[in-house]
Order: sequence, then C-alpha cells, then structure tokens
Amino acid sequence: MPKSVNQKLKLLYLIKIFNEKTDEGHCLTAQELIAELAAYGIRAERKSIYDDIECLITFGYDIVNIKARKGGGYYLAGREFELPELKLLVDAVQSSRFITQKKSRELIDKIETLAGPYDRMQLQRQVFVAGRVKTENESIYYNVDRIHHAIQAGVLISFTYLEWNVKKELQLRRGGQKYRISPWALTWQDENYYLIAYDDEEEKIKHFRVDKMNKITELSGEKRKGMEAFRQFDIAAYTKQTFGMFGGTTQSVTLRLPASMIGIILDRFGRDVSIRSLEGGHISVKVYAAVSTQFYGWVTGLGKQVSITAPYEVAEGYLQFLDKIMRNYKEKAGQDNVLEDCGQDEGL
Repeated sequence: MPKSVNQKLKLLYLIKIFNEKTDEGHCLTAQELIAELAAYGIRAERKSIYDDIECLITFGYDIVNIKARKGGGYYLAGREFELPELKLLVDAVQSSRFITQKKSRELIDKIETLAGPYDRMQLQRQVFVAGRVKTENESIYYNVDRIHHAIQAGVLISFTYLEWNVKKELQLRRGGQKYRISPWALTWQDENYYLIAYDDEEEKIKHFRVDKMNKITELSGEKRKGMEAFRQFDIAAYTKQTFGMFGGTTQSVTLRLPASMIGIILDRFGRDVSIRSLEGGHISVKVYAAVSTQFYGWVTGLGKQVSITAPYEVAEGYLQFLDKIMRNYKEKAGQDNVLEDCGQDEGL
C-alpha cells in the first residue's frame, strides 16, 4: 500500500485519537483506529496499528487492550491528571475572585482538554459557583506576571490605581497620577492578590490590591528600594492584622454610610447591590451579608460613619454585640484598670 502524505504524522495523530476519543469506558478497535486515521488522510493496516501501539507503550503511554467480543479494544488509561484533581483545579479557578469570568472560562476550557472525552461533562457541571463576586479587571491575569518579573529583576514599577464610585464604575484614584513603588512580594489573602511594596516617598511598606492596579510598567534600570525595611518585615503577621474575613447566615442588610466609602462595599459584595442617595452626602446600601460576630466586627472596623439600619433584628444584634464588648471592658477595668492603662496610649 503506498504511503499517504501525512504518514510521518501517523503516531502523533494516533495518540491524539486515543486522548480525545477513548477512556476506560470507551475503547476503539484496530479497525476503528484505522477509520479514525483515514479521517486525517492517513492510511493504515491492522498490523501497522499493532506495531504503532507497541511503540507508544514503549515510549511510556499507558494504552490498555480490553479483550472482549463486544466493547473490546484499546484505550488510553494513564493521563497527566485524574478526574478529581481536575475538578479541584476547575473549582479553584472558578471560585477565585481575582480571575475575571472571561479568563476563568478560558482556563477551564484548557483544563477540560486534560480530561478524557466523556469526563469533560463532569467538569462543566463543576464550574458554576453561585453568588461569587469576580473582578472586572481583565488585565489582572497578566499584571501578576508583570509584577513577578519586576520582583525578580529587582526594579521599580509604576501604575495607576482604580477605585469605585457610587455609579458602580471604576475610576482613577488621585486623578490618574501614577504610583512609583518598589515591589517586594505578592500575597494571597481574603480571596485577593495583594502586592507588598515599599513607598520610597513616604519611606514605609504599603499594600495594593492587584486587580485595582492598572497600566503596570516595569521601570528598567531603576533599582528598587526598601531592602532593609522588607528584611525586618513579617508578611504573615502583616496580612493577618490588615485583611479580614467574615461568614455566617446570609440575609439582606441595609447600611447607611458616606458616599465616599462606596468602594469598600463594592469590593466586598460586588456591583449587584442596591444604592440609594441620602441627604448630607450619605447613601443607603442594601447588601446580602453573612450575619455573624465576624460581620459585626467588620462593620465596627469601618468606624462610626457606618450604621446598620435594617432589618431590626440585625441592628439590634449589632447593639448587643457592642454592649457585650463594652461590658467586658468595664468588668476588666474594675479588676485591673485596663481602660486607664490603655488611655495612656496617644493612639486612643
């Protein structure tokens, strides 16, 4: 039989067929493999198929032969990833808030190619995570890579920084004035990427949300600064003190706060929130929050400008939460004058 034009690609197409069309429950006979190769313009005989399969096995492919009158044939058994491992990867990508919906879909499509042809449907059923807030910065996927490169090169970077406004739009902070900082590390906390950097102008360590960073430029030739400050810096302690989490039973909660603080709400709950303008530069925001002591602590951390206005039981629960804290301090004060000692601190 004369050789076809694509004959040199025969083994490559054969492993492609095994990868895309076979698994433990779906085998292909030698005759079926011949037909599949013919679709790519490659001629083959039964004997050459057996020889090719032996070559692939010798090279390291785990191709199994099921001998049966019905349903028998060859299939690719060993793959780079098992199905449970791929499910974990898909879930991690989909649930990650720093990856946009578009990029999540692209990555998941690639992960699905690592599974058997009939296992991919199981991965598709894994991709939906209800209520997940995702970033809208499409460039973050590449920003992380740019920052890593700058850290390895030991140079400064410049960028503009984004923040939310009451129209649920991202706008430039500081009127678009660029930041120039020395990047030292990336950390993952509270479902977000943060850059830990040294601000030479203010001579201190700062952190930036990577998905809020825009137009990152590596300043080649400008050596980063802050080595001594970062050498004494404890990232684990810093992130634990700086970033917070909360959880509990989810319900609708209405908050009253200054319009200037809307970015905090949109960062936490996403754009699917109801905003109503009030007098005096304030707004009323309805969110779905997991109400618990952690949630109350989060509200407290926002300061006296933020208050819970509805529902009544949540507002009342917050007052009780604060009352318990105050009573605890009063009891302590009566025992060892904790409040008197704390009052000597100039920071209070």
